[in-house]
Amino acid sequence: MATQVYACLCGEWVDLTSDPNCKMGESMSSPFIWWEEGAPIWSPNSKEDEHTMYQQDYVYIHYRNADYRIHPMFIQIKVSS
Repeated sequence: MATQVYACLCGEWVDLTSDPNCKMGESMSSPFIWWEEGAPIWSPNSKEDEHTMYQQDYVYIHYRNADYRIHPMFIQIKVSS
């Protein structure tokens, strides 16, 4: 079974699993491992200030030598048998 992790980075959908150096989340795991380990996101239980982007849920992604913080809704998983 193959799992591919896609993300919309700056308006373009990319296959994160196509970059062998891609890392995700606080643990800096490969996209496949990030998914297999429960796909953790940064999401505070309480927000200090709800009117700021700094308190919104996000996933950290390092892809093709650039760093991104994206909302989890911009991630899609494709599982093929």
